[in-house]
Amino acid sequence: MKKNHWLFFLLGLPLWVSGAIPAIPKPETPPPAAPASVAYTLSMPEPQTHYFEVEMQLTDASTGTKNATAGYIDVKMPVWTPGSYLIREYAKNVEGFRATAGNQPVRSEKIRKNTWRVYSTANQLTIRYRVYANELSVRTSFIDASHGYLNGASVFLYVDQLRNLPHRIVIQPYQEWKKISTGLVAVSGQSNTFEATNYDVLVDSPIEIGNHHTFSFTAAGVPHTVAMYGEKLYDEARLADDMKRVCEEAFRVIGEHPCKDYTFIIHQTPTGGGGLEHANSTTLQITRNAFLNGQLYQNFLSLVAHEYFHLWNVKRIRPKALGPFDYENENYTHLLWVAEGITSFYQTAILQRSGFLTSNAYLRSVGSEITGVENLPGNRVQSVAESSLDAWIKYYRPNENSVNSTVSYYSKGSVLGGLLNLAIVSNTKGQKNLDDVMRLLYSTYYKKLQRGFTDDEFQIAVETVAGRKLDDFFRNYVFGTEQIDYNAFFNPVGLQLVDASASKQDAYLGAMTKQTDGKVTVSAIRRDSPAWTSGLNVNDEILSIDNLRIGADLEKVLETYHPGTTISVLINRSGQLKTLSIPLTGNPLAAYRLEPVASPTLEQQVLYRKWLNLPPAP
Repeated sequence: MKKNHWLFFLLGLPLWVSGAIPAIPKPETPPPAAPASVAYTLSMPEPQTHYFEVEMQLTDASTGTKNATAGYIDVKMPVWTPGSYLIREYAKNVEGFRATAGNQPVRSEKIRKNTWRVYSTANQLTIRYRVYANELSVRTSFIDASHGYLNGASVFLYVDQLRNLPHRIVIQPYQEWKKISTGLVAVSGQSNTFEATNYDVLVDSPIEIGNHHTFSFTAAGVPHTVAMYGEKLYDEARLADDMKRVCEEAFRVIGEHPCKDYTFIIHQTPTGGGGLEHANSTTLQITRNAFLNGQLYQNFLSLVAHEYFHLWNVKRIRPKALGPFDYENENYTHLLWVAEGITSFYQTAILQRSGFLTSNAYLRSVGSEITGVENLPGNRVQSVAESSLDAWIKYYRPNENSVNSTVSYYSKGSVLGGLLNLAIVSNTKGQKNLDDVMRLLYSTYYKKLQRGFTDDEFQIAVETVAGRKLDDFFRNYVFGTEQIDYNAFFNPVGLQLVDASASKQDAYLGAMTKQTDGKVTVSAIRRDSPAWTSGLNVNDEILSIDNLRIGADLEKVLETYHPGTTISVLINRSGQLKTLSIPLTGNPLAAYRLEPVASPTLEQQVLYRKWLNLPPAP
């Protein structure tokens, strides 16, 4: 150790000398660095032009960023939004990007399709840009003279290294608009100001701005707000009560509500458009007459059930690949059949449990869903696990051959979820069901481990509740395309699946058509059908069958023929007339329904009631 010889010298000096020596100043502690922050101001001065205007304020953005020493900051726009598995290229709608430090312009350039580089590390950076928003869907953004709606991923830029910081947004509504509805937390004492704990929360909180109608109800002790864009064609009290019933039945599956509040944003549009789930809100798009038609209203409640159940399944109970999100690339998982398919299973089960579907109606729904899956040629080609993985390139990008090459992870996932539920009910004598699996996943992965689960971990959870191994089920039906033995699952509850169309003898061509401008053209050909094997093509215009014009309804024409008949079909293919000779076969398409087995045992009757959550028979 090196000694300090000056110290010994000073100690040996007289006191009058030592008193004249100035004290050695302590080094000053530098002030703590100001915390970085991200804030946005959203304005819409000309809503009729379909533009949002955004001002992004970055304070000390270079703190901790890997590019700070290089003298620049990269600002990015997501290419997709969680819950909708398609690269949507939101950056295509961004224009007028510019950056300033104080009043001074800062050089910036676009370096990738969704990335802008700002050549400054100033403490205060302001980035301004405009977003064209003219696509009203649950996964995009829209603004016109009547209202504004936005999904954060399609509007708000981000800095990678600052994603985990709080993000604040000040909304300046168009002058005539008075309401803002969102799941974001309002900042106390600051008008139209909201804060998200991080960028993921901002992206996960859609915003409705305008003069929409709002009402509220409380379900499971949680306040719920409904923001309704469109005409008030509904009985508010009835609608609030019905939505409450659905929400509380969904809550009972897990038994714990993770939200302090919940927001429904509902758009009434000419065609509807489905829904998109968020952590404490959802956006639903329905047709304008959804409240005036019994079946359409039931469909609406089904949509409510689906998106609401997502606040547990996928927003908390999630595949490991779905969070934290990579906003620049596809996020692949085999488990969308769980995230979406099992949610689809629950949407129908919730309606049945809450009394909106009778038991018989529920059985018809199950039979119809199985029919849809089994009639798809693609069901024998693509597994539901592969369908999940390929959502990015297949489910969201269907073509004329999709019926032959793909299966929906929604519909088949729902069927498989129902079969797993039956397997658990059967093996535990009705003491447990799929609800117990969801509770186990919620408590283990969301609450305890605070992460998603893998394929193997999901299977283990199901097996733990069922009390038996299910390797064959997952190998053959989830990762494989084997024919399902449905009655092995339905028999324990006293039911059997039968094909109601088995005795029909109608002729079958296997071509799907559409009518445009008075022309009947082929839109799809089923694999191995007479049309397939005889060379009928998509986009062929069908002119006549056996020298008779077919009119608009091909199916009605085919009803006059019998299986085994060979028909002469005149077509127009790219301007050339061709005649095809096509032998018709019997119709292979099934129409499944569930029926009671003959003389069900007492055990089957008891298990049936437990399966459907019915009270014991008197």
